[in-house]
Amino acid sequence: MTGALKVGRKAVKLRGRKAGEEVVVTKVIDRNFVMVKDAKGKEKRCNVLHLELLD
Repeated sequence: MTGALKVGRKAVKLRGRKAGEEVVVTKVIDRNFVMVKDAKGKEKRCNVLHLELLD
């Protein structure tokens, strides 16, 4: 899954308070974490296991 993670890729959060929210990957930190931006423009670190990538 980490090979498909690229900046600009859309995803849906699967876990936590924001589950079901669509986000955009803004930075790949390492193989476990990425920075994502939500619809309000807030940027936060997210575990890649908590994301489902969209086409």
